[in-house]
Amino acid sequence: MNIGKMMQQAKKMQEKMQQMQAELAAMELTGEAGGGMVRVVMTGDRMVRKVEIDPLLLEDKDKELMEDLIAAAFNSASQAVEAASKNMQSGMLAGMPIPPGFSL
Repeated sequence: MNIGKMMQQAKKMQEKMQQMQAELAAMELTGEAGGGMVRVVMTGDRMVRKVEIDPLLLEDKDKELMEDLIAAAFNSASQAVEAASKNMQSGMLAGMPIPPGFSL
């Protein structure tokens, strides 16, 4: 493989990565905890758009439970973003000659 062809492939890969990052940033993913009592909506670039707390949870006035559920919902949303990112990367890299152990 010559250097010119390698540079073209690198440029294509860079363009695909930029497109994937833009698509991911536009996505909104939801994480929840407590059977949906707390929901966090997060974009693919991990910006939080919304936090929803079921009014019944507020009535309990259990501060520790609420804090735990909010943290769990944030973690769930973050995991959803990570899974979406990996899924998009695997689709983008399909068919490309990537060395073993290489990750983005």
